[in-house]
This record gives sequence, structure tokens and C-alpha cells, in this order.
Amino acid sequence: MTIVIGIPVYDGVDLLDVTGPYEMLNWMNQAGHPVTVLLLAEQAGEVTTRDGFTFKVGTCFDAAPALDVIWVPGGAVEALKRLMYAECPTYLDFLRARAPAAKYVCSVCEGALLLGQAKLLAGYCVTTHWAFVKCLKQFPGVEVAEGTPRFVHDRDRLTGGGISSGLDEALKLIELLAGTEAAISVQQNTQYYPAPPVASCLPAPGQCPLDD
Repeated sequence: MTIVIGIPVYDGVDLLDVTGPYEMLNWMNQAGHPVTVLLLAEQAGEVTTRDGFTFKVGTCFDAAPALDVIWVPGGAVEALKRLMYAECPTYLDFLRARAPAAKYVCSVCEGALLLGQAKLLAGYCVTTHWAFVKCLKQFPGVEVAEGTPRFVHDRDRLTGGGISSGLDEALKLIELLAGTEAAISVQQNTQYYPAPPVASCLPAPGQCPLDD
């Protein structure tokens, strides 16, 4: 059976939170595990990322099929606030409606805040972008993992750290869905063996950026 993965996007979303996992997950097809990765939005049409890259979304929330996996990307602070505190929280309502039937509910970067606002992380150990850890700790019942892990898997929840962490997290999701050999195949095909030319340590997080 084909695995259906939905990535609900929005104006102000982080580009790599969407396109990195989209690429990784689609390589499952070449590994012998049929998958359909769908970009979803409140309305079909153009979506512009935080840094001004515009792409097209072909499926609106109302037309989305049953989803085996939901992948929630992070985005700009103002975009997060708009979705989290909207009078008509269409985005959050979509997450709440679809999460119970999904095999895995995932987020990368600040996408965890959207899941938290939708009350979908209570009772789970999770992570997010290092700068937003204090935001995540504000949600009742949410256990935030110590340190800055690239991703955290807790039962049917898979959450990732900041932006580039989505690549590691996507490989973990592939392993969960299709096994280690499939994940290795995707790693090899995408030549994902990171060796950055610089080395640094993450700073301690300040106050929650949503409180600014």
C-alpha cells in the first residue's frame, strides 16, 4: 500500500522544513516503498516562505485524503502567531482532526509549537529549535527533551530540532515506516553524510521569541 504523508504549509513557512523532508521522503519510492508526499494548505495555490520563495500547493485541507503521517513545518514568528492565535484556527483544527488517524504526527523546528497549541503533544517527550525551547515548555503536560537533540521519537510522535534537523528526522521517519535498509538506501541516494566546514556550539536560549 502507498504511504500518504501530508505537509500542511502556510505563508511564512521555513523553506528547508518543507523541501528537505519532501525530497528525502520521496526517495522512499526508489527504495521500493511507495509513498505520496502531499503539500497541503488551507487554500490551494501559491505559498510564500519566510525568505520569499514561492511555490504552488495543489491540495486544500478540505480535499486532503486520509493521511498516514502529518509533518508540521516551522516558520517565521509572525506566521506562527497568526496560526496559533487566529480567531478561526483552521490550521490547528486541521491538525486536531487528522492527528487521531495518523500513524505518526511529526514536526520540525517551530512546528512543535503548532502541535503544542493544538494540544497534540501533552504526555510526550519532544524537541524544537533551540531558540524556542522556552516556548515549548509553556504547554501543559509537554516534556521537553534535555539538550538539543536532532530529533526525538516518542511512540507516535516524532519531533525535530531546528531547520536542518528535518533531514535527520526524515531519515528516522523512513526507518520507522519502511525499515533500516530503506533509510540507508535514501541516505546513499541523497548522499547525506554531513561534514560541515565549521564547528560551533549552540547558545543558551533566551526568552520565548513569541513573547517579544
